[in-house]
This record gives sequence, structure tokens and C-alpha cells, in this order.
Amino acid sequence: MTREAASLPQDEKQRLLDERYLRMAHIWSENSYCKRRRVGALIVKNQMIISDGYNGTPSGFNNVCESPEGTTFPFVLHAEANAITKVARSNNSSEGSTLYVTASPCMECSKLIIQSGIKRVVFSELYRITDGLDLLRDAGVETIYLPLE
Repeated sequence: MTREAASLPQDEKQRLLDERYLRMAHIWSENSYCKRRRVGALIVKNQMIISDGYNGTPSGFNNVCESPEGTTFPFVLHAEANAITKVARSNNSSEGSTLYVTASPCMECSKLIIQSGIKRVVFSELYRITDGLDLLRDAGVETIYLPLE
């Protein structure tokens, strides 16, 4: 954090951090081989990135996400699921962490977010289906829509 940022009130410092991690999630989304939509996710705890993910195929599969007609294959993993399963295989715990994701989570990913103990979700694009966000809010997970310019 810059000297200038150090003098800001805590909520403004948090917003700066949220914006920076969200920009990093956008950069991470560039690793996706999916053509229809590229999504990136970071899990951050105590200002440390403990996991990352982007949408794509499971390990060992060809990096092809869509059929020739443009339909996404059902086995493609979402960025949030990739980040959560990656942290589950590590020695880290996502309990009390923040998930930064480029698009708002779907219902299936929201269930994983709740079960993994993530307490905040910051996203920059609102997906057309919002039932995942509704579930997160019902579960007491803080959701923050932070569009990036």
C-alpha cells in the first residue's frame, strides 16, 4: 500500500484493495481457453492470495470449453469452483476469506462459497441470473458489486 493510501480511512483502504484484487482477477481470467466468457477468481485472506482459478476444463482434459456450435460443455469448471477446490487441496483454509471474481457467482458456485467459509464476494460484472447472489446474501455472505472502468 502506498504512503498516500496509508493515510486513508479503513473503508477507503479496503475499497482500494478490493479494486486491485479485482483487476488481478481480470488479468487471471486471460488464462482461460473458453471463448464465450473468460472468468477469473482469487481467494484472499489476510491480504495474501491463497488460491486462484479461471474457468476451464478439469485437469487432464483438452483445453476446449465449447462445442463447434458454441455451446459450453457441461464438464467445464467455473473460476470460483477451480479456486475453491485448489485451496481445498492445499494447507490453507478459506474460512473468513474474500473471493474476488470477475462475474457474479451462479447458484452452484454460491453453494461452494458458503460451504468453504468465504465471508465476502467482490465481483465486477453482474451475470444475468442472480439466484446465486440471492443465496449468498441469505447465508450472510457479504456481496459487493464493484464495476471496474
